[in-house]
Amino acid sequence: MNYVIEKQNAIFSMSPKHEPTLHVQSGDTVVFETYDCFEDQIQNEQQDFGELDWNHINPATGPVYVEGAEPGDHLIVRIQNMELDSRGVMTTGPNLGVLGDELTQNVIRMIPIRDNKVVFSDDIELPLSPMIGVIGTAPKEGEIACGTPGDHGGNMDCKRITVGAYVVFPVNVPGALFSLGDLHASMGDGEVAVCGVEVSGKVTVQLHVVKGKSWPAPMIFDDSRIITIAAQEDLDSASVKAVKNMVRFLESECGMDKAEAVFLLSAGSDLRVCQIVDPMITARVELPRWVAEKKGFDFKSVLAD
Repeated sequence: MNYVIEKQNAIFSMSPKHEPTLHVQSGDTVVFETYDCFEDQIQNEQQDFGELDWNHINPATGPVYVEGAEPGDHLIVRIQNMELDSRGVMTTGPNLGVLGDELTQNVIRMIPIRDNKVVFSDDIELPLSPMIGVIGTAPKEGEIACGTPGDHGGNMDCKRITVGAYVVFPVNVPGALFSLGDLHASMGDGEVAVCGVEVSGKVTVQLHVVKGKSWPAPMIFDDSRIITIAAQEDLDSASVKAVKNMVRFLESECGMDKAEAVFLLSAGSDLRVCQIVDPMITARVELPRWVAEKKGFDFKSVLAD
């Protein structure tokens, strides 16, 4: 079945307390309409920052209850398509981003999007590189702001979360309670200004429940890579956790021992930054997918089960 959730069904935290917007079956397709990360509040470059409702930042659309998803399972989210608005927005200023200690005033930049380009300025056009910043499932308990990443997903701001990717999340509560938002037309690793090119749009995903796996979610599988993602209070800790998560995956799925796995990562993987400006920092490890397949891993068989 195909479903559509309008962006008015926005939440600002991920929590088991939220009532589902929609109930679907494993294998169903859902189109999520989304606000930008400012809930579309910014409409021009002269707007006063003081007018913004800062309690309405990083909304996610949802949540969706997936029938049959139980704690201990995994939810695989196949990103099939992204449609973006024709204009994005960027902001920075005091206490925002890497230069927040040097900037003295808030700055807003409206960014046109046309012909598959991000029109940064009159003389600079960047390739359109759509990605999803906030995406995940409800934690087991409590309430986590959508702007904060963690083991449940959240505001990971990983640019590999784009069309063609399969993103894996833990199921912590019945139904998983999946939601997404915070689209970007383009974002560099680090997101150093505290934003990418923030934009509203639509995302089409297919949801699959997978049972019996011990994967260290969140993870990403795409055509060429296997990726582990970790969020911690500092970059060093996030990097270490992302590496250890990939070692766990190689142990469980490829039969490798710890020493062999870490040798492989040291020789053939890349440790990268996702973002360094959110309440928790996110890092990722990227391993060529063919390497795991050489050791017997078959992702297609997982989806076929």
